[in-house]
Amino acid sequence: MGINVQFRPMTVHDIDEVVQVEQASFTAPWSRESFYNELMYNRYAKYIVMVYNGQIIGYGGMWLVIDEAHVTNVAVLPQFRGQKLGEALMRRLMDMARQHGAATMTLEVRVSNHVAQSLYRKLGFRNGGIRKRYYPDNFEDALVMWVKLR
Repeated sequence: MGINVQFRPMTVHDIDEVVQVEQASFTAPWSRESFYNELMYNRYAKYIVMVYNGQIIGYGGMWLVIDEAHVTNVAVLPQFRGQKLGEALMRRLMDMARQHGAATMTLEVRVSNHVAQSLYRKLGFRNGGIRKRYYPDNFEDALVMWVKLR
């Protein structure tokens, strides 16, 4: 990791900055309301932010249900990519999931997103199946990936 970042739990005060990361990262970004609802009303949701020089440059989230962690979002601002920060963020989420008792972690990734798939494979994720027409912006399929955490 090239730069020194800090991780901390996401709060409602972080939502505006997180939405900026989201909009810079995805063609079908989550809304401010979606993040607010996750933080305020979803008891299964856990979100963290990655901070550099006081600025949120990335974030990640998951739902922890019984012994399974389901990654909802992982994003790093485009200008900070290529510095292993996405890997650091995923490792932090995986550690958090383990600490909360998760035995497995799952996520969906666009079938065309080979960079992300490569990272997930490096972290031990394996292909689990395809969700047809999963993404609402262009109906691209999602690759479901899984990893055992313990």
